Amino acid sequence: MTRPADSLIIFIARLALSILFLWGGAMKLLGYAGFVGYLHARGVPYVQIAAPVAVAVELLGGLAIVLGVRTRTVAFLLAVYAIATAVLGHDFWNMTDAALQQDAVVHFWKNVAIAGGFLLLSVTGAGRASVDGMRAPRGGLRG
Repeated sequence: MTRPADSLIIFIARLALSILFLWGGAMKLLGYAGFVGYLHARGVPYVQIAAPVAVAVELLGGLAIVLGVRTRTVAFLLAVYAIATAVLGHDFWNMTDAALQQDAVVHFWKNVAIAGGFLLLSVTGAGRASVDGMRAPRGGLRG
């Protein structure tokens, strides 16, 4: 059972975690050709599949977290996504330029921290201020 104050804090955390994904997904969609080119340059396989999947994961996943829809599952999937993008997009161990490497290190660990937030959300659930919370029986909120 979550207290109202806990649900407010969980809601703020959901917003904070989602902003990056909603913004990133929107920018990828608006600059789709550039995003596809970036994926090609990074050597990502199956770009024709990876690009729309990335946009969908970021936009739909971010929206689901904001609304609190299937939060535990979506948060876990976004944690996996954040780690995958850290490894594929911020591979500092392959860089020789010191400035680029330092930037990639920061972004790599930022993604790991975001994944940690999503893993925590996958355990706590969305709280009362969510679609999951509205669906849960009032005797023992688990969403």
